[in-house]
Amino acid sequence: MADSSTPADQPAHEPPDGGRAPRDGLLPAELRSWMRLLAAAGTIEQQLRSRVKDAMGVSHDEFLVLCLLADQPGAGLRMTRIAELLGRPKTRLTYQVACLQRAGLITKSSACGDRRGIEVALTDKARRLLSESTGPLAEAVSHAIAQTACTQRFTQLHDLLPAAAPCTESHPDSHPDDHTA
Repeated sequence: MADSSTPADQPAHEPPDGGRAPRDGLLPAELRSWMRLLAAAGTIEQQLRSRVKDAMGVSHDEFLVLCLLADQPGAGLRMTRIAELLGRPKTRLTYQVACLQRAGLITKSSACGDRRGIEVALTDKARRLLSESTGPLAEAVSHAIAQTACTQRFTQLHDLLPAAAPCTESHPDSHPDDHTA
């Protein structure tokens, strides 16, 4: 006779959900981790918004466009590709690109081989501004991660970032009351 606690088509040693049952709460560990990562990223983004505006004179979303363009090996990117990479609607991106163009930070041109496509590229002014401003902003990201992450997660989150100059701020171990779980 089969055990009534396990469905007949499931082996007795394997939980019905394949081992992914939530251990505490309704969400599986992967979703809880994802939600914590999103919360940490949101906190860091909020802390950077005013710093980006002060340092570069652009909105955070415009800054993301500039960073994306700066990180590309070629001369520029099509607007549709930028919208895909940033997960932004094309109409919102059109407004951001117009603001960046008025500020003299990007140029727009027709994409090669497609008269409907628009390609955007950084100007020399944008390259100078990024090289002057991004060092302190990268330090702010490291500091925000340290403030957001609990001590045991600090190293894991920080390892996602490339190696940088030593931060002048204290490690989270020195201020246990400043971080959240």
